[in-house]
Amino acid sequence: MSLPTFLHPDLTGAKQGDVLTLTGAEGRHAVTVKRLAPGEQVLLVHAPDTPSLVDDGLFVEATVHETHGKDELVVRVDVVGATPAPNPRVTVVQAIPKSERSELAIDLATQAGADEFIAWQSDRCIAKWDAKKAPKALQKWQAQAQSAAKQSRRTRVPFAHGPLTTAQLVQHLAEREDCLIYVLHEDATDSIKDVPLTTDAATSTDLILLIGPEGGIGPEELATLQKAGAHPIKLGPEVLRTASAAMVALAAIGVRTNRW
Repeated sequence: MSLPTFLHPDLTGAKQGDVLTLTGAEGRHAVTVKRLAPGEQVLLVHAPDTPSLVDDGLFVEATVHETHGKDELVVRVDVVGATPAPNPRVTVVQAIPKSERSELAIDLATQAGADEFIAWQSDRCIAKWDAKKAPKALQKWQAQAQSAAKQSRRTRVPFAHGPLTTAQLVQHLAEREDCLIYVLHEDATDSIKDVPLTTDAATSTDLILLIGPEGGIGPEELATLQKAGAHPIKLGPEVLRTASAAMVALAAIGVRTNRW
C-alpha cells in the first residue's frame, strides 16, 4: 500500500533522524482530514512555495511523531531519496482549453508523467488569457499539477508557465537545444509508435509535445511550427480531445521508453 503523500516546502539537507514539521494547508490535510496519528508513515515530496523548472525529485519517507492543533504534523525522517530524472523529459505545450477542460488537461497529463507545462495561446484557442487573467489561470494549473502529483504519488511536481503566443513559442523552441519536437495533428502521416523518442547523441533527451486547441491547428500555424522544428505525428485513427491528448501521448511514450 502506498504511503499518504504531502508536499513539503523545503527538504533540502534533510537526513535520516531529522525532525520535520508540516504546517499550512498540507498540515491541515494530514492532521484534520487524514487524521494521521503517531506511528503512521508518510511520504513528503520537496515542493518549494515558488515552483520552478529545477526539480531534483527529492523526497523523504517519515514516521509521524506527534501532531499539534489542527494543522501541524511533526515527523521523524526514516529514508531520504531522490527520483532519477526521466528520459526522455517531456514538456507538454498545451493550447489553452476552454475553462471546463483547462484544469482537466493538466490533471490527466500530470498523472501520466508530464514534467513541464507551457500554456500556449494558439491561433484557434477559444479561451484567451490576457495579462490580467494569466497569473490566476497559471496558479490554477500549478495547483492542479500539485494535486495530481500527490494523487499519483509522484516525487516530481511539474512546473506550469507561460502563456506563449505562437510567435513566442517559436522563439522558445529555438532556444531549446538538442530536443525532439512533435506536434499532434490529425493529418500527420507518421505515428508516435514509429518516430524516435530519444536521441543517441545525448544521455538524456528533452522531448517537447505540442497539443493543439479544440479547433485544431490551422495549416499556416502548422507550417510555422514545422519551420521551427516541430514534426507532425498522430496517436491513432481517433481524434482526441485536447484535454486527453497529452495523457494518451505520454502513455505511448512511457511504453516505448524506459520511463515505464
